[in-house]
Formats: sequence, C-alpha cells, structure tokens
Amino acid sequence: MEYRIIKSCKEMDFSQVWEILHFYGLSDLDIDAQEEVFKNSYAVVFLMDKEKMIGVGRAVSDGRTLAALCNIAVRDEYRGNGLGKVILDHLLQEVKGCNVILYTHPKHIGLYEHWGFSKLKTAYGIFQNEEYYKNEGFM
Repeated sequence: MEYRIIKSCKEMDFSQVWEILHFYGLSDLDIDAQEEVFKNSYAVVFLMDKEKMIGVGRAVSDGRTLAALCNIAVRDEYRGNGLGKVILDHLLQEVKGCNVILYTHPKHIGLYEHWGFSKLKTAYGIFQNEEYYKNEGFM
C-alpha cells in the first residue's frame, strides 16, 4: 500500500479529519475546531492516499517531560494494514523521552496494550460536554 506521511497542518482538508474522528466517536468538535486543535498541537501526523486522508493523529506536549497522544484513527476501509502503528510510531518519535499518556475511545483501549501502554490508576478528567463523554463510555 502506498501512502504519504505529512507532519504539517499546512494545506490540510480538516473536513476529512472531522470525518475520520467523527466516525469513531473520538471527537465532538466541528471542522473549524478540529483545525484549531491540530494546529495548536505539538506534533501531528496525517496519512494520505493521493488526496484522500486515510489516517490522523496528534500529540500535545511540553516536549520534555509529558505528552498526550490523541485523535489517532485510520479510515475504516484502510484498517488492518498497520497504518495505526505507523501513526503511533511517528508520534512517539516526536515525543521521545517524555512520559506518554494515550487518550482514546473506551472501546479501543485494548488495542494499545500490545504496544506497551498500561491503564492508569490516577487519571481524572473534567469534560466540557460531560453528557457526551458519559454516553460514549469515557466516564
């Protein structure tokens, strides 16, 4: 499978980011907000098949001690080709040396354990749209 890896938000079609994340319930933000959060992230990864975005991911970090990975997703029809691992590996390289927290949808938690991620016992959260996150199983 041929694809391009892009690590910049420049000239990205954020309607495609919205489609991918919305499909998996990974974000309730609109297209403009998606663009804002990706542009404000420490690191981003986009996988492209020609002009079609097939995968996304981002990291929020101070670049030294702590990083949070989120919004990692691959279009459903491209799953099973190791593309999620490509995104994850690139993000982990960008935050190398940091303690890393992974933020994902509850139904995908087991997916990351085989990459060395462990469940945390001390994490808490405050959510702006608490009802949405309760309904989705985050809390």
